[in-house]
Amino acid sequence: MLGRIVAVCSSESRGMKKADIGSGVLKEGFGLEGDAHGGDWHRQVSLLSVSSIEKMRSEDLDVGPGDFAENLTVEGLDVWTLPVGTRLKAGEGVLEVTQIGKECHAGCEIFRKVGRCVMPQEGIFARVLRSGRVSRGDLLVILDEMVVERDVN
Repeated sequence: MLGRIVAVCSSESRGMKKADIGSGVLKEGFGLEGDAHGGDWHRQVSLLSVSSIEKMRSEDLDVGPGDFAENLTVEGLDVWTLPVGTRLKAGEGVLEVTQIGKECHAGCEIFRKVGRCVMPQEGIFARVLRSGRVSRGDLLVILDEMVVERDVN
């Protein structure tokens, strides 16, 4: 399976939407260069599918790539279906899925507007295993998957 990256997004501060920067550098052990969420932890890069954004658009919300604070917006692949441990080639970089979903915090702009957000269930997080450039239009390729049980609650 593969998808296509439709946006590469970054922000200078946490707790805000990200802007589509078109391309960037994934740094091993850090995340997207220049992004506020980068660092030495398990959620270095966030990914969200266009299909998840479409769910929120169906509720008459004017949202798009970066509005859910994701770094990589992907079409053609429901990223939330990938198990933890899956390795992905994103442009020239390599990622490993570390977490599916997250607890939504009260400061989320989308949650404040509509009372819910897709990121807690359908956003995924990864660490950068190999540095490389990633750009809008690049493929997101599944390199391998580990069969790992995940908590769906």
